[in-house]
Amino acid sequence: MSRRTRAVAFLALAGAAAALAAAFADSYGSRVARGYGPLRPVVVAVRGLKGGRPLRPEDMESALAQRRVPARFVPAGALRMAPEAIGLMPTTDLPAGSYLVAEQLHPPTHGRRAVALVGPQRRPVEISVSGAEALLSTGTPDRDAKVDVVVTTEASAAGPGRTYVAVAKVPLLALGPGSDGPGPGGASAATLALTKRQALRLIAAESFARKLTLLPEG
Repeated sequence: MSRRTRAVAFLALAGAAAALAAAFADSYGSRVARGYGPLRPVVVAVRGLKGGRPLRPEDMESALAQRRVPARFVPAGALRMAPEAIGLMPTTDLPAGSYLVAEQLHPPTHGRRAVALVGPQRRPVEISVSGAEALLSTGTPDRDAKVDVVVTTEASAAGPGRTYVAVAKVPLLALGPGSDGPGPGGASAATLALTKRQALRLIAAESFARKLTLLPEG
């Protein structure tokens, strides 16, 4: 048997094995669906979560994961997508493997004032921003304070960087020092009342932008 013939035979056997494995997986999934009901997405903690600490956008990769489990095992109020949890904080410590349930998550508090949801379609989301020293110096944001979030991207081989308004006139709920603590030029943690689309846009911008800046509504 020539080398080429052996190679063709090997590829044919590999393809048959892959098809058999796929058929077995489909059959297993069908048996699970028949025995336990349809699968639905849920959000789980891949590591322990600290109670009282708001979930940040970076937690979507390091602390949260989406799984598909039989519907009969899903507790009432379980979140379906990780972005739904961003900006909220667990009321108690959650061990790794826990489902994230709406009843266990609440808006963060700022001092003694609870940060309330603003409108039925908005949720508090915390993002890291630059150049907020002037806003921080004014203390707790006014109840009606609104800001634009300006995104500045890095220059690349494809072209120069650009600066644009990612979201406009969104309520500013809270503003404080970032994870590195207070200091000139440091990042700040801003809690904004965002729609889901706005939240996803800013979460994506945090991953590629050079900086996000708050611009007070003038």
